[in-house]
Amino acid sequence: PQRLLDIPPLGTLNIHPSLLPRYRGAAPVQRALQDGVKETGVSVAYTVLKCDAGPVLAQHKEHVDPDIQAPELLAHLFKQGSALLLSKLPDVFEGRGPSMAVPQDEAHVLHAAKLSKEESQLDFVHSSALTLHNKVRGFAGWPGTSARFELEDEDTGTTETIDVKIIRTRVGPHAHAGAPSASGHPKLHWGADDSLLIHCGGGGVLQVLEVQPPTKKVMAVRDFRNGLRSKG
Repeated sequence: PQRLLDIPPLGTLNIHPSLLPRYRGAAPVQRALQDGVKETGVSVAYTVLKCDAGPVLAQHKEHVDPDIQAPELLAHLFKQGSALLLSKLPDVFEGRGPSMAVPQDEAHVLHAAKLSKEESQLDFVHSSALTLHNKVRGFAGWPGTSARFELEDEDTGTTETIDVKIIRTRVGPHAHAGAPSASGHPKLHWGADDSLLIHCGGGGVLQVLEVQPPTKKVMAVRDFRNGLRSKG
């Protein structure tokens, strides 16, 4: 309530890991990575009743590595944000903070909705490799991303469907890759270096680097393939 916000005589400051007013809400880093932004940052803003809507005292911009994942970027931005907050405390203690803070432009607000497990499945039929790579990056940690593959026995030709968590990816080379089958699930296609390549219906090839099979630990796809061989 406002009466609590009014108690601190110098106001209350919040570190928010985005360039406000973009990506207000519960999952700013995750949604920014999902959107494939090339630049992000951290804001130090005054706390008001409306979520993440207070005047911005300071911001720091960062280039986004195309392969960085949400837990790494989140930790980095909060480290930068803490340093930024500390650098502005002398102004706050001298009472200059409110006059220095810039109101947010409501016309440029972008909401970062909370992630859900229902969003975690990867759609290889309709999405591009870049879209899926960005989703894997943004959803890393929780809730993660998962995929369903068709596994074909090289000796008998019979197939079975397996579900795995996709931990780390990159946009792969434009090479032959496993395309979605009639069921909509891609068949596992292995590159010459034991890499897992998936042709995406929306364009491009997704190269899977790390997976987590059911009841197993996170592993490189090379180890995943070796496990399938030994199973056979």
